[in-house]
Amino acid sequence: MFSQNICLVHQCRNIALSTFDEDGNITDNKNYCLDHIPNPGKARDDIYNYINTHDKIVGLTCSGLVFSNMDLSDKKFFGCNFYHCTFNHTRFNGITLKMCIFDFAVFNDCNLLKTNTFFSSFAGSTFTHTLFTSSNIIQSNFNGTKAVQSSFDDSDLSNSRFIRSELTDTSFRNCNIKNTMFVDAKQDNVSFKMSNTREAIFDAAGNALSQGKEF
Repeated sequence: MFSQNICLVHQCRNIALSTFDEDGNITDNKNYCLDHIPNPGKARDDIYNYINTHDKIVGLTCSGLVFSNMDLSDKKFFGCNFYHCTFNHTRFNGITLKMCIFDFAVFNDCNLLKTNTFFSSFAGSTFTHTLFTSSNIIQSNFNGTKAVQSSFDDSDLSNSRFIRSELTDTSFRNCNIKNTMFVDAKQDNVSFKMSNTREAIFDAAGNALSQGKEF
C-alpha cells in the first residue's frame, strides 16, 4: 500500500497510475501519470476493469481519473489513491474504505450510504448533492472540503476533522460527532439537530461541553 510512484517524466511530480502484470495483478512498477501516459485510454480501461472485476482492492492508484455512472457498492478499498479524481453519479453504497486518499476529489450526485470509512482523507474535496447517510466515518479527514446540499445524517463521525471546511445546505442530523473538529468551518444553513454537539470541537479553545455552550 501507498507505493506513491512519481511520474516517469523528468520534473513531473504527479502521482503515477498503477501498473498491472500479465495476470492482471497490481505491480509496483514505475509508470506515467494520466497527463503523460502514452495510451491514456488503455490505462483508464485497465483500471476500470480491475475495479469492476475485484471486490477487494489493495494499493490501487488512479489519480485524476473520472468515474461516471459506476456502481462500486459493497467493494473494499485498502490503501488506494483517488487523488484529484472526479465521481459523477457514482454509487458507493456499503463500501469499506481504509487508509484511502480522496484529496481534492470532486463528487457530484453520489451516494455513499452505509459506508465504513476509517483513517481516510478527503481533504480539499468538493461534494455536491452527495449522501453519506447512515455511515461509519471514523477518524477521517475532511479538512478544507466544500459540501453543498449534502447529508451526513445518522452517521458516526467520531474523531473526524472538518477544519476550515465550507458547509452549505448540508445536514449532520442525529450524528455521533464526539471529538469531531469543525474549527474555523464556514456554515450556511447547516443542521446538527439531535447530534451530540456538546462533545464536538467547534473552536480552538476546545469542545462545546468544556465551554458550557448550548446548540
